[in-house]
Amino acid sequence: MGIIPQLKKRRAELESRVAASEAERAGQPVVITIARDFGAEGHEIGKMLSAELGIPLYDNEILVRSSIRAGESMDRIAAYDEQLAAENMAFLPDRVDARNLADKLFEKMAQVIIDLGSTESCIIEGRLSDYLLRANPNHIAVLVTAPLEDRIQIVSKKRGLNHYKGAQLVKKQQRAREQFYKRYSAGKWRMDMGKDLVVNRAKLGRQGCVDVIAAAYRSKLRELGLTETGQAPRTVIDDDTLHVAAEVG
Repeated sequence: MGIIPQLKKRRAELESRVAASEAERAGQPVVITIARDFGAEGHEIGKMLSAELGIPLYDNEILVRSSIRAGESMDRIAAYDEQLAAENMAFLPDRVDARNLADKLFEKMAQVIIDLGSTESCIIEGRLSDYLLRANPNHIAVLVTAPLEDRIQIVSKKRGLNHYKGAQLVKKQQRAREQFYKRYSAGKWRMDMGKDLVVNRAKLGRQGCVDVIAAAYRSKLRELGLTETGQAPRTVIDDDTLHVAAEVG
């Protein structure tokens, strides 16, 4: 076989593999992950986005599913999550028994997130979901942020804190979230890495952030030849259901 026929054959094989890959990709759901700087109202934006797009939002529901897989009682998990909220430790408690439970939960949580990312269009908040789904071609990774001073003002107003206390809380929770990324990605990932979109809540407002993310989601659907289902989002198991302190940001 001459060089020209060989090149044509190789090109045809390559095009065939690309076509197969694109066909497989088109059959996969589009998933949005939202990483949130503390106080930037990423959770509120996620809920608004869920209503806008008609796809489910997963936050503490992931914790619920993970606890079931881990064989832990919901009472224990709810108490554990409440304790973490009170201690502002974000899955990094000092006690060995709590750390072992955290590691066990994260292992199960990671599998839940990966399974969700391959089975349905949805929004997943936090829990290192952007890192876990980084190889998913239909994944849109978002960071919701705002300048530190704006986040301090948001948190202080919601919590009834003075500026000093609000600044302390924002900085402490932000460090905890960043430590969570470092711990469970083995130092390979930061909150600001690998993002397709970074939206500034202070500049765009909550609805503006929703509009930008929704536009990216719809653009991805068009690229894949898919349409929106229009179905209402399923009930989110949120902080109130788990009887834990309401989350900010």
